[in-house]
Amino acid sequence: MSNLKLAIILGSTRPGRNGEAVANWVLAKAKERTDADYELIDLLDYPLPLLDEAVPASRGVYASEHTKAWAAKIKEYDGYIFVTPEYNHSTSAALKNAIDYVYTEWNNKAAAFVSYGSLGGTRAIEHLRAISSELQLAHVRQQLSFSLLTDFENFAVFNPSAAHDKAASVLFDQLESWAGALKSVRS
Repeated sequence: MSNLKLAIILGSTRPGRNGEAVANWVLAKAKERTDADYELIDLLDYPLPLLDEAVPASRGVYASEHTKAWAAKIKEYDGYIFVTPEYNHSTSAALKNAIDYVYTEWNNKAAAFVSYGSLGGTRAIEHLRAISSELQLAHVRQQLSFSLLTDFENFAVFNPSAAHDKAASVLFDQLESWAGALKSVRS
């Protein structure tokens, strides 16, 4: 097993969220691989209030214990897969808030995106790509987008087509490659 450590961040805290099934599917696919260790981070386990730090995250001065715990967790990883719903043509407020809490912990690492929504959540990914660029997160080209119309039964039971398996493999390949390369930048 490689020493690459990658996080799958479940970016929805909404009751009845579809994201949990999507994130668990991504984790199951990731566990089939041998070039990195993957871990699921559920934002429900990190209850971050609406950004309450007085000093900008780019300064790295964190006052609150919840921020220090979140920063320590994010710092552990070489890269991330963000699993996001699309709400009103963007990502979830919970995920954006969690991202904004820290800065240097994201720098010079790799990111990939998995989305779901009525149009596959692609607009949420576009916003996350812009945010990632500002955080110095190198985002890979491959993404996974699941439609509530075709990848969920009755908009609630996740049942993705097998066609997503190949795209997932490409996503993991790109993420692992970039995360490995960026380790040397951080050394």
